[in-house]
Amino acid sequence: MAGMGSRKGASPSFYSSPPGGGGGSGYAGEFSSYSFGGGEADLSVSEQNFESFDYANQAPQPSGDAGYYDPAKSAPQYFVPTVPPTGAAASEFESNFEDEPPLLEELGINPNHIIEKTRSVLNPLRTTDAAILQDTDLAGPIVFCVMFGFILLLSGKVQFGYIYGIGLIGCVGMYFLLNMMSVSGVSLGVIVSVLGYCLLPMVGLAGVNLLLSLQGIIGTVLTALAVLWCSLSASKLFVTALAMQHQQTLVAYPCALVYGVFALLAVF
Repeated sequence: MAGMGSRKGASPSFYSSPPGGGGGSGYAGEFSSYSFGGGEADLSVSEQNFESFDYANQAPQPSGDAGYYDPAKSAPQYFVPTVPPTGAAASEFESNFEDEPPLLEELGINPNHIIEKTRSVLNPLRTTDAAILQDTDLAGPIVFCVMFGFILLLSGKVQFGYIYGIGLIGCVGMYFLLNMMSVSGVSLGVIVSVLGYCLLPMVGLAGVNLLLSLQGIIGTVLTALAVLWCSLSASKLFVTALAMQHQQTLVAYPCALVYGVFALLAVF
């Protein structure tokens, strides 16, 4: 008990120097004494010194805009449309624009030639320019073939494959035949164009089939007239384009065979 009393009476001194024995870099406070009495601790702090920082020895801050994004110096680029030319430059620009060919002509479609060929088919006795017939225009033939197949479809006949197949065989046969008969020769595009345009009377025959049957006497007469009309128009155009004088009858016979097959599609 006496030993314990002597411990209580003792007032030891802790942390008289900073931890680690360093001078000035750790704790600078000094705890003078602890007194334990009556089971309660009495802590008195004699002195507290806080470390001060010297801002003068710090590293210099980066000057200017080094390492930073400046939106004022990196402004985005915008598209600025050019001003239309004026004066002589404007007149040259407009003249170049006006000299450009129409869009249909660039696509190989000439509406005037289409109208002239259609009128020549509707009137076989009409005189047609040979230069127009040399134009390998396929817009009219495609339209007439689609119309012929569509009208047959309205009457319950799906004949698109037969139309294209018979047309292909007929064009190839007429190509070889006319090349042997003519002196100058003919291209396959001219054959397809002429035979396709002359299919127009057959389109009318298919339209009549929607109204009445073509398997009677009236239908037979109308079918014969349509075949004669198509073959006469086609032979007239071939003779004019190839300068085959006095050979229209020889050309009309194979044309009648080709259009006779199309007439069978319309009748049956």
